[in-house]
Amino acid sequence: MEDLCCAPLPQGQDVTLCKCRGSRSHGVALITLKALLTPAALARLNPEEAFRFCPELACDVVYFSPTLTFRASDLKVPVFQKERTPEVPVCYCFGHTRAGLRRAAASGEGHALEASIRGHVRAGRCGCEVNNPQGRCCLGNVVTVLRAGGVQEPAHAPA
Repeated sequence: MEDLCCAPLPQGQDVTLCKCRGSRSHGVALITLKALLTPAALARLNPEEAFRFCPELACDVVYFSPTLTFRASDLKVPVFQKERTPEVPVCYCFGHTRAGLRRAAASGEGHALEASIRGHVRAGRCGCEVNNPQGRCCLGNVVTVLRAGGVQEPAHAPA
């Protein structure tokens, strides 16, 4: 049974805000969900619905539509925005974790690492649409963590 704060929104209601915390969300392509949902969650997927990604740390809903929600436990990978652990991926395509970015920032290698990832992106090697739960390029997350010296919590941490 779904808890009340994360219950699916009524049909026709605006789904740009996650019902849990009212967080802004963004649309996610169906290919992202197909790639990252566990087999049991994938069996519940309605491919006719439009899904959105909720970045709120305090909410375990990752994807939602007017009638369905998928939680962090429904994904094959941990979600950067939902976890504070050092080993959570930040760059899903090239395997950079929060801990690795912290080390790079502390050692002065952060700019070189960022340049390397940018080069891979320019060369068309990233696959964020199927690797990153947010369904978008993770370079912004990488830059944020590197610039903060790797100590920043995920975006949308509760106050």
